[in-house]
Amino acid sequence: MSWFSYSLLLDATIYNKAKFEFQNKEVHKVCLHVYDLSQGLAKQVSLSLLGKAIEGIWHTGVVVYGTEYYFGGGIYRAPVGTAPYGTPVRMIELGDTKVSKDEFESFLEKISPRFTHETYSLLHHNCNNFSNEVAQFLVNTTIPQYILDLPNEVSSSPLAPLMMPMIQSMEATLREGDVPTVCQFAQPLGATSSEGGKGEGSDDQKVCLQPLVDPQGNARGQVHDEIAKEFAAIRAQGTYSPSEAAALATKNVMMRYGFLNPAPAPTDGAPKDEAPKNG
Repeated sequence: MSWFSYSLLLDATIYNKAKFEFQNKEVHKVCLHVYDLSQGLAKQVSLSLLGKAIEGIWHTGVVVYGTEYYFGGGIYRAPVGTAPYGTPVRMIELGDTKVSKDEFESFLEKISPRFTHETYSLLHHNCNNFSNEVAQFLVNTTIPQYILDLPNEVSSSPLAPLMMPMIQSMEATLREGDVPTVCQFAQPLGATSSEGGKGEGSDDQKVCLQPLVDPQGNARGQVHDEIAKEFAAIRAQGTYSPSEAAALATKNVMMRYGFLNPAPAPTDGAPKDEAPKNG
């Protein structure tokens, strides 16, 4: 046998062995877990506040090897069903992968410098960007476009500047690996924890919090104060829950300032007072 023939035979043997090993690799299902961080509130108020309907404020994690992987203040891992975001509103099958867990962990180690506490940005570099990159690596596909487009949907709204304090508050929470509460979505003008009030006080107090530092000064502060007063008046009626009252108060004040077209507010059959439930 000539050296050339031997080389061809050796190459074929190596190729067939590699092909056999690949074909017999264990197959792992890859699934995208989708959570609505607003717990339904975005769907209620987005048309009024943004001028467009948004189904939810999406957080995603990729589930594979019995583990959910997601990005917050770094790359997190949690056994399936134990992620802190509650029950997924959607579970989307992305496909099957033959990438081993060791290979995947090596990939995560490689990209980890780009997914850190410092690089997290709710609008520009978030959990959904991480999930999309992971999906491309594992199954050569992308996550749904409507999830990736959400930051542009929000930032392109005429009211986006008024929502920046809320976005900053959410971003700070998510960067620490925590879960935003419903009351953070109930104030498009934003809020942080009141002094000494973390986890304390009534539901009303949790919704009416101190505003973030406002780069545009008194104008937004005045609007925030009006929303707080409107919220208190609506809650005094005893008809709306805290999150519903906050959404209605924001809508009423925005209409007063000419940002929104008037629309009749629901008066009959409104749900009775109920504290918002966190996931």
